[in-house]
This record gives sequence, C-alpha cells and structure tokens, in this order.
Amino acid sequence: MSTSPRLSLPLLMPQQAQRHLTLNDAFRLLDVLVQTAVVSDSLAVEPEDAGEGDLFILPSGATGARWGVMQPGALAMVENGAFVEMQPVPGQIAYVADRRALVLFDGEAWGAGPFAASEIDRLGINALPTDANRLTVAADAELLTFDARTPGSGDARKVINRQGAGRVASVLFQTGFSGRAEIGLLGDERFSIRLSTDGASFTPILTARAADGFLSVAHDSEPVCALDVGGAVRVATYLKAALPSAEAGAGQIILVSDAAGGAVLAFSDGAAWRRVTDRAIVT
Repeated sequence: MSTSPRLSLPLLMPQQAQRHLTLNDAFRLLDVLVQTAVVSDSLAVEPEDAGEGDLFILPSGATGARWGVMQPGALAMVENGAFVEMQPVPGQIAYVADRRALVLFDGEAWGAGPFAASEIDRLGINALPTDANRLTVAADAELLTFDARTPGSGDARKVINRQGAGRVASVLFQTGFSGRAEIGLLGDERFSIRLSTDGASFTPILTARAADGFLSVAHDSEPVCALDVGGAVRVATYLKAALPSAEAGAGQIILVSDAAGGAVLAFSDGAAWRRVTDRAIVT
C-alpha cells in the first residue's frame, strides 16, 4: 500500500529514493485537510488573483483553465502559482470564509448538515424546558434590543400572537409561580390589567375598549364614557395660595381645602379656578 487508507497520504517505502518529496507531499495534503478553511464555496469563475495556498470548494458549473476540468465539490488549491485538485473525504469539515459558515462533506457533496439553522421543539437557557414552557430562561434579566448588526430598523418590538379574539395574549407576573398581575388581551378585544392575591381570582384594574379608547377603572363593565370609574374618585388637594396653573388646560378639577365656606371642588376654565358650587373664581 503506497497511500494511507483514509486521507490518501503518500507513504514512505523501503529503499525509496528522494524520500523528502514523498514526505513533503504528505505535509502538503495535511496542510489542506487538517482544519480546512476555504476562501469560498460559491465562486464559480477561476480567480486570476488567488494567492499561494488559497483553497476553494468548487461549485457545480465552475469555469476556468483548471477549474473547468475539475470535479464539482473538489478542493482547488493554489500551489506553486497554479491550481491543483484534491478530493475531500467523508466527514471533512471546512470553514467558508466569505460567508462565515461551516460545511460538511458527506461523501457526495458539501452541505450545512448539522451546522444548518434548524427548528427545535424546545430550548432551555440555564433551566430545563417543559411541554408547557418550551422556552425557559433562568436569569436575573433579559434584554431585547434593536438590531444594530444587520442593521435593522432601529425598532425593538415583542410580539405575542393569539389564535382568535376568544383566546389570551398576555404577560403574567408571578410570585412563587403563582399569578399576581396580568396585562394583555384576556379573552376579548379589550386591553386589560388585573391583579390577584392568590393566583386564582383576579380583580380588574383597568380595561381599555379598542373601538373608542374608553376606559373602565376598578370594574369590568363596559365604559359609557372616556373614563368610567367603578368607585369614588379622589382629586388632589391644594391651598388657595398654592393652586396649580389654571391656564395649563380647561377642565382640570381639584379640591381647594381652604376656600371661603370650606373645602370645595374647583374646575379650570382655562384662565382661572372656579368653584363648582357657584362658578365663582376661587380667591
């Protein structure tokens, strides 16, 4: 046997003359086959400016004085100023520099094989995923940031898609794996926030209706106006000497604690604060 069975490295023979030629040829092959790195596996036209030692995987239809007679999938290396052909071996892995990827030769062709992006049914990061939580992350923090590498649009958006209006698309906050707060679309087309003390029963905090933006607060009834509150409403209290600016906008409501005759609600007409009882300006 004059060559090795796997890599076809030339072997030194007994009584062989000029053994250094055979040994150097073996070194040359090892230099190509060990930690194989190629310039490209898609370039189809034989380059005229390739440097000594540059290595290529030939795609189908490659053209050129030397490439045109080589086999598709062969390794073409510049040696002593000219391209020489070498055959890959099954299981050989090569790094493709122009697209920063790994490819595998399976005995017939080069392909991404196990290095190709693939769909996986679950993923755990520092934790075990389950059937219910196929993506599980155990970390002090998670970061969703805009794409500065591709680059992207500069936006950063988390999308939660539900099957239909009767389903749930929400973010649930837990303590000890028991729900305490939930926000999102909770079985209808309204955006809701609700709280719980036991993870079983939830109290509605705020519900926003999509059609008109009306809000219901502290109850789950359909709002009949822009702000429909299911309980008493408290406004800020001010002394006459420290009233906020009425010119900030008409329609503001406050409680004036030291008005003549006692505490009274007052509203802004856009220029001054007026008592709701008699519309007189608060002085």
